[in-house]
Amino acid sequence: MEITDLDADPRRQLQLWLEAARAGGQPMPEAMSLATATAEGRPSARMVVLRQVDSGLVFFTDGDSDKAADLGANPHAAVVLHWLRPVHRQVRVAGAVERVSAAEADRYWASRPPGARWAALASHQSRVVASRPVLEERAAAWARHVPDEGSLRRPDRWDGFRISPESMEFWEERADRLHDRLRFSLSAGGGGWTVDRLSP
Repeated sequence: MEITDLDADPRRQLQLWLEAARAGGQPMPEAMSLATATAEGRPSARMVVLRQVDSGLVFFTDGDSDKAADLGANPHAAVVLHWLRPVHRQVRVAGAVERVSAAEADRYWASRPPGARWAALASHQSRVVASRPVLEERAAAWARHVPDEGSLRRPDRWDGFRISPESMEFWEERADRLHDRLRFSLSAGGGGWTVDRLSP
């Protein structure tokens, strides 16, 4: 893989590799590991789903969750996307994070699959719950209270976040173990991308 093989905009290149992973049969290619840290620098990682690539990488979550608390205190994050099909690849992204607009969050909320809105209202992510039956009863209570799930308004605590990339690294396996690693770094002031080849 040469620098000239990649799109000059790494966000477009990420979309190309995502499309290739989907076409190649990679299960859930939008899954990504999200790493955050508290104000004291204590790290935490978990899997989230990449919902959109535009000026950044967008994911949605409960705004009262541990990850949202981390981002409120330390608005920077790193993610890794990893695929085995059709080629063994990974993309690493790091950058500043900000909340999406209310309109964007509303659009995503409206697109959630059946049952997901009741579940989101019943579950306060990262909070202790007494048992699974308690959680299931909360969701059932919402379903009884508002049987038309489509009419459920997005709760204020359900939000989205956009990671604005400052660096994006594209890794591709090679049989000789001299794997390809190409890193895009955003120039100071956001004036453009510098691309470097890294040793594997």
